[in-house]
Amino acid sequence: MLRYAIVRGALLIAGLLVSSVLIFLTLRVFPGDVAQLIAGTQASPDQVDALRESLGLNRPLVTQYTDWIGGILRGDLGTSLLSGASVGEELFLKAQVTIPLGMMALAIALLIAVPFGIVAALLRGRRGGTALSVGAQALAAVPVVWAGMMLVVVFSVWLGWLPPQGFPRTGWSTPWPAMESLLLPALTIGIVEGAMLMRFVRSATLQAAGQDFVRTAAAKGLTRTRALIQHGIPAVGLSIVTVLGLQVAGIIVGSVVIEQLFTLPGIGRMLVADVGTRDLIKVQSELLVLTGFVLIVGFLVDLVHRSIDPRQREAA
Repeated sequence: MLRYAIVRGALLIAGLLVSSVLIFLTLRVFPGDVAQLIAGTQASPDQVDALRESLGLNRPLVTQYTDWIGGILRGDLGTSLLSGASVGEELFLKAQVTIPLGMMALAIALLIAVPFGIVAALLRGRRGGTALSVGAQALAAVPVVWAGMMLVVVFSVWLGWLPPQGFPRTGWSTPWPAMESLLLPALTIGIVEGAMLMRFVRSATLQAAGQDFVRTAAAKGLTRTRALIQHGIPAVGLSIVTVLGLQVAGIIVGSVVIEQLFTLPGIGRMLVADVGTRDLIKVQSELLVLTGFVLIVGFLVDLVHRSIDPRQREAA
């Protein structure tokens, strides 16, 4: 197990390094000049060149990259070219919205996917199972923006239960208003992601139902449903752990769109704004943090899966 963790950790570091290079080079290819944006349209070329020089944008790309990575290794994500604010401090503030949103969305997705996926598998070939499968297919195909707008119409406009947009300025010092403002965005992401995960849970449950240990339990007197619940569901849990890494990536991508739709002051909305203003230091640090989060979650999922799966332990 230790050797496997070391190998996976080395691959994680290599993935982060490759991602940082790709992010850095990709942003340099995009059109636009942050120095021109800061100086304004009335600035002369000499003034723009002087500003570019003061910002360090004229330095060789290798120097810019090594300075950026060196700062990250020291715990410094850099400073915004436009505002001069610390990127790390801004990310910390925005994460107080994005992380709870992602956790709520993941919880909703699991609450939808696990029970309904198992029931859909148990009712395979019946009307109820077919209805659940068709419903999951339909919800998985729904664009997350459209789903969000429909939820706003129902829960905010018609019922008036939840706020349609925004986040309280007092933040989490007033927990219930903050929680209310995140419920609709989390529902939007959770329903769509839960529908996609539900199909996977159904397939994993059907696969577990065909395993020898489930058939043996049924042959010893248990009903098919009871044998599956007692002996097959743990195997389904292993499969769910495996796919959770992909679900986290989907939730992060969905949060970028949802924060724009619901005007939430999170990392996703900040990232979109910074891309528009060509704030290179902020954008590349934000993208690397999001990429690193996805890779770390995948790393942890691999370790958990290997530690709880007896087949992988025996193979090791």
